Amino acid sequence: MATMRPFKAVRPVPAKAREVAALPYDVMNSAEAKEMAKGNPYSFLHVDKAEIDLPAGTDLYDPKVYAKAKENLEKLSESGVCAQDKWPCYYIYRQIMTGRVQTGIVGCAAADDYLNNIIKKHEHTRADKELDRINHVDTCDANTGPIFLTYRDHAGINAIVKRIVENQKPVYDFASEGVINTVWVVSDSKTVEQLGALFSEVPAMYIADGHHRAASAVKVAQRRREAHPGYSGEEEFNFFLAVAFPQSELAIMDYNRVVKDLNGMSESEFLQRLSENFTVTAQGEKYRPKKRHEFGLYLGGKWYKMKLKSGLCDENNPLERLDVAVLQKTVLSSLLGIDDPRADKRIDFVGGIRGLEGLEKRCREDMCLAFSMYPTSIEELMAIADAGEVMPPKSTWFEPKLFSGLFIHKLS
Repeated sequence: MATMRPFKAVRPVPAKAREVAALPYDVMNSAEAKEMAKGNPYSFLHVDKAEIDLPAGTDLYDPKVYAKAKENLEKLSESGVCAQDKWPCYYIYRQIMTGRVQTGIVGCAAADDYLNNIIKKHEHTRADKELDRINHVDTCDANTGPIFLTYRDHAGINAIVKRIVENQKPVYDFASEGVINTVWVVSDSKTVEQLGALFSEVPAMYIADGHHRAASAVKVAQRRREAHPGYSGEEEFNFFLAVAFPQSELAIMDYNRVVKDLNGMSESEFLQRLSENFTVTAQGEKYRPKKRHEFGLYLGGKWYKMKLKSGLCDENNPLERLDVAVLQKTVLSSLLGIDDPRADKRIDFVGGIRGLEGLEKRCREDMCLAFSMYPTSIEELMAIADAGEVMPPKSTWFEPKLFSGLFIHKLS
């Protein structure tokens, strides 16, 4: 069963929350981060993208970057912009974007739950990206960005969240980057105890987003266990910052593909080859798939609907029936020669937040064709994780992103 425990968050004073809160480090490059933080000394980007405060051209993995992150994090507390709660609390975090609401509970998940597969994964991680966050977390002595978890709805947890949201005044309520962020502190000892007990009834949690941050946090825990062989298991370094959302609160957006060339084929040849596995129909306007096994194709300034012919995938296999896997097997690999989409420079991925216009734009600029996808479902994500399988890269796109800087978990 899952562990989700309260903690003493270091967090902004209410008047500074909007200035501190920032989008996560991995949705922007250094130049974008520097521009976003311009004129705002309290932006959490000074912690999560600390290279913006160092000379241009500084290597992102230079120890000076991690040292600067630690320095900037400590300044937030020293200046009174952030303060640590006096006793362990849970926090309720609600986000509203374009009218859609998602409400989760902020707490600390257990490294052992990750190691024992109670926290389930659906993606591979890269060693270089892990090492970056290991160095960041270890140097800062803190989890600075939350892991985005989900779990199957629990009526008891839902009832507590509903009661607090309806009856308690939030400590933060602000809009930033098109997202309304609202936070309630759960400090009542009885409610804190109830939530901890109810989470112990949850059989599993799933990483929705943040696989690299989760893997890195756990490796920091293992590193510190080695340094403290007499550890009890209750030390803060055995836990990592997370926001857990019930399954019903979340929606996955499409994660679309753009490709540089047709692998030596003409447009007509490609469409002909495509018709072996798909029914291909020209469209008079942009095409967004309406159900599983449908795809949109943008090629030569025209949109097409692709519908997978029957019998071409095993509907009983949760991985094989996934649309991103279908496209990878029947089109990207077999027709376009893209066998490793993680490494192949001929393919790129465009989050659904950019719309179909984003696909057309890339095809005007640097790509040849685009595929619009039907979104992976939460149920598919959970089924694949339960089966111990790994999704193809870039299978899910979650919006809104969890802001960093609102909750900081100190490891010691």
